[in-house]
Order: sequence, then C-alpha cells, then structure tokens
Amino acid sequence: MTTSDTADLLPPADNAVLRVPPAAPTDAAAYFAASLAFHTDVSDVAAALAAGGDPGFVVVDCRSTESWNQGHIPGAVHLPTDRIPRLAGTFLDPAVPVVVHCWGPGCNGATRAALSLATLGYRVKEMLGGMEYWIREGLDHEIADGAVRRAPDPLTAPVGAADCGC
Repeated sequence: MTTSDTADLLPPADNAVLRVPPAAPTDAAAYFAASLAFHTDVSDVAAALAAGGDPGFVVVDCRSTESWNQGHIPGAVHLPTDRIPRLAGTFLDPAVPVVVHCWGPGCNGATRAALSLATLGYRVKEMLGGMEYWIREGLDHEIADGAVRRAPDPLTAPVGAADCGC
C-alpha cells in the first residue's frame, strides 16, 4: 500500500465525527453493555408494566409533590430525591430492582436519585427520557382526576406502529 492509498483511508481533517476514531469493537461492546446495565428507556418500562404481572422492578418517581401531581406513571412510588436517604427503606424492598425517573433529559434529578439509592444498596437503573418522554410517547399517566393519555408526539414515537422496532 502506498502513502497515497493510506491517505485515502483517513477521514478529512474537518470531519469532527471521525477526528477521534471509534473505539475498538470489544471496548465498544463493554461500554454499551455497561450503559444498558445503568439505563433503560420509557418504551421498555412501559412494555414491561403493560405485560401484566410482576415486572420484577419498581418505578420510583423522584420529582417534587407538585410535579407528581401534574402527572405520574400508574403504579409508581413517589419518593422525592431529598427524601430517599430517610424513606427508601419504608417504601422499597432492597431485593427488588428500582427504575428511577425525573422530569426529562434536561434534568439530572434521576441521576442524583439513582446515586442515592445505589449508595443505600439498591440495584437501580435510570429511565432515560423521564416523565417528559413518557407523556410524549402517548403513554397513560395519572392526575388527580384519573388516568389520561395524550396522542404520541411524532418526533418521539412512531405514528401508527406499536413500537419503534429497536
């Protein structure tokens, strides 16, 4: 292979995507497996809850009471982040994994709650998207007057399909 052949294999200097090369496949596999151990998403949580029976986890909403009252996931436990150290043992079984969420991707409240729960010995995952994406995907949520559901936002959920196929 000549120098000019090698140069053809390199990305252009202005290619920000490949300026730092992708990780080796084994490193990428380890990283993504670890990510899935720490995170889940709205669609997977909703599917597990909708399947009926015991999903094998409990959903914890770590938002304020005012936020909870605006709408929450049916069956979720309301445990605001700042109350976790005092009240987790009252509401949660340490043997049952916890899926924690807050408002949405612009909020790191669920990350703080997950850290607090993990420090207390709970197995925990953070639900990516939070309550914002739960509602935007058109999933049932509860308010003081009962259950409500909005139409899915076509920017976050497929229109006319049961799921996104991922």
